[in-house]
Amino acid sequence: MQPGIDELIQRARSAQREVEYWPQEKVDLMVAAAGWETYKNAEKIARLAVDETGMGVYEHKVLKHQKKTLGTLRDMQGVKTVGVIEEDPQKGLIKVAKPVGVIGALTPVTNCEATLPSKSLPALKCRNAIIFAPHPHAKQTAALVVSTLREGLRKAGAPLDLIQTIEEPSVELSKELMSKVDLVIATGGGPMVKSAYSSGTPAYGVGAGNAVVIVDETADLPAAAEKICQGKIFDNATSCSSENSIALQAGIYERMLECLKAVGGYWCGEDERAKLQQTMWPDGIHLNKDIVAQPVAKIAGMAGVAIPEGTKFLMVAGKHVGDDDPFCKEKLSLVLTVWKYNEFEEAIRLVEDITSLNGRGHSCGIHTASEAHILELGLRAKVSRMMVNQSHSLGNSGNYNNGMPFTLTLGCGTWGGNITSENVHWKHYMNVTWISKPIDPVIPKEEEIFKEVWKKFGK
Repeated sequence: MQPGIDELIQRARSAQREVEYWPQEKVDLMVAAAGWETYKNAEKIARLAVDETGMGVYEHKVLKHQKKTLGTLRDMQGVKTVGVIEEDPQKGLIKVAKPVGVIGALTPVTNCEATLPSKSLPALKCRNAIIFAPHPHAKQTAALVVSTLREGLRKAGAPLDLIQTIEEPSVELSKELMSKVDLVIATGGGPMVKSAYSSGTPAYGVGAGNAVVIVDETADLPAAAEKICQGKIFDNATSCSSENSIALQAGIYERMLECLKAVGGYWCGEDERAKLQQTMWPDGIHLNKDIVAQPVAKIAGMAGVAIPEGTKFLMVAGKHVGDDDPFCKEKLSLVLTVWKYNEFEEAIRLVEDITSLNGRGHSCGIHTASEAHILELGLRAKVSRMMVNQSHSLGNSGNYNNGMPFTLTLGCGTWGGNITSENVHWKHYMNVTWISKPIDPVIPKEEEIFKEVWKKFGK
């Protein structure tokens, strides 16, 4: 019989108290040791993840598990999370890092492998314990990842119960966990995140992804096509950051379609689009789980669409934005919706309309050589992250060729009903005490504060 939630939390609290006052050097060794053990077992973990969930691509899961582990460790290297982490003598401020305590972490079936080190390593770095509530269809993978992380803890002389998982997860146990821990970090579908926010416990949640990527008339079209393909097909589109729609400027529309076909895209005609829609949304509303993160040949076969050898993803025309045409929504599959626009203003409106319907606050992207277009989109799009000339799903959650923090928990800001618009990373896993010392008074002068008001409106 598996331990109850109260027992898991009791073990976690006992373990966390053991490391609460560890020095930074000892904490860092513990983190690196746990990271190494799970990093070197990536192939075994990826194989189980594919076999257990029936989703994704083995080679991609190996790469993802290793990259997210190594990237997370890179981001934390040299970072102070123990004792005094910042001093500002001019303001008389000293900041001291403190652990949160016990964290409850919800993990999805789509990214059931790399999500665990992405959450547990920052938790350890900040001297917390963490308990995972995995998706029931990925519980074996979670148990394996946790066992590798715990082996690292053992070697570093750290208490093993700093990292635990619910062996037989359920909605009820996840809710109980969330109600009893000190912080919840939830990655997964909308209902799960809503449950986290209503648990009564402070929570970092995520919103739905539905990335729209613009390709304008100044873009390097072959390079853009290759990057879009890479982002779309990675791990069979399990990522919430996968390219879901692309908006092509009318002048380059046909050329860009040819570039996409050259890298493995197959254009679905009107009849094929209708067949695909019926297969993907049988009731017209809910996405068919049997097509999520599946090979393109399987999806096409289910829809009765004949595709040539070498096809990597399917393309359909974007018609209008609305609930009655679900191709404008998140698809978690190797299907890309293609839109056409004339003026750049239309492209910005497409991003706004599509993400407002589904994926508000998450992300968008652009392939361009125009700094003006980059800045205009960045100023106006209500998204938390915007990728420029990158594979969207590879860059959004941190990559070696950009400065985004490595994570698999992407905040969507108040647009997406989240408390943060950042990539949730190590800084979100700790409390900070501000020590304030008296300084010479800094008293503002009325004329400096109000001079522009006085000048314009008088006193």
